[in-house]
Amino acid sequence: MSSLLARLPGIGEKSALRLALAIVRSNDDYCRALSQAISDVHQHMRLCSVCCDLTSTPVCEICSDPRRDAGLICVVSQPQDRMAFERAGVFRGRYHVLHGVLDPLAGVGPNELKVASLLARLQPKEGEPKEGEPKEREKSPVREVIVATSPNVEGDATALYLAKLLEPLGVSVTRIASGVAVGGELEYADMTTLHRALEDRRSIS
Repeated sequence: MSSLLARLPGIGEKSALRLALAIVRSNDDYCRALSQAISDVHQHMRLCSVCCDLTSTPVCEICSDPRRDAGLICVVSQPQDRMAFERAGVFRGRYHVLHGVLDPLAGVGPNELKVASLLARLQPKEGEPKEGEPKEREKSPVREVIVATSPNVEGDATALYLAKLLEPLGVSVTRIASGVAVGGELEYADMTTLHRALEDRRSIS
C-alpha cells in the first residue's frame, strides 16, 4: 500500500509509510468510507466542458452561474490555483484551467494544454445580417483574459505565448501583477497578495 501512496504528488516514502500504517490502524468504518470516497471521485469527477476545471457535472457551478462575469476570464494552470482565487473571494469572472504550463524540457507543449478549448471560448460569432446587408462578424464574447500563471520561467513563457495567440482576436490580455513572489506558487499565496495581484494586473507585451 505504501508504494502506491508514494506515487501521489508530494508524498515521499516516509510519508507514504505513515499514511499506510494510519489506515491499517483505523477502524473498519473509516476504511470503508475512505475507499468509497476514492472510488466516487475517480468515477464521477470530469472536466467541465467549458472551462476544463474539475467537476462532477457536465458544466461546473462557476460556468453555469449567471452572476459571474462571462466577459472576464482568468486563466490558471491548475485547479488548485482556481481554488486559491475562490478562497480569497477576489474574482467574480470565470476561469479557464490549462492543466499545466509550457515546459519544453518536460515535453509539455501547447497541444498538451487546454489551449484549443480556450480559443473556442473567444471566437466571435457570426451576426445575423439585416436584409440587404452583408454578414458582419461580432466581437469576441470575452473582453479580457487575465493570465494568472505562477511568476516563474514556465509561467511567464506560457503568459507570453497566450498573449501572442489571443491578442489578434481583439481581446485584452493582461498578466497578474508581481504581488505574487517571483518563483512562487499561486496556491500558497494569501488573500491580500492575490487581491493585489489581480487589481494591479498589467498588459502583456
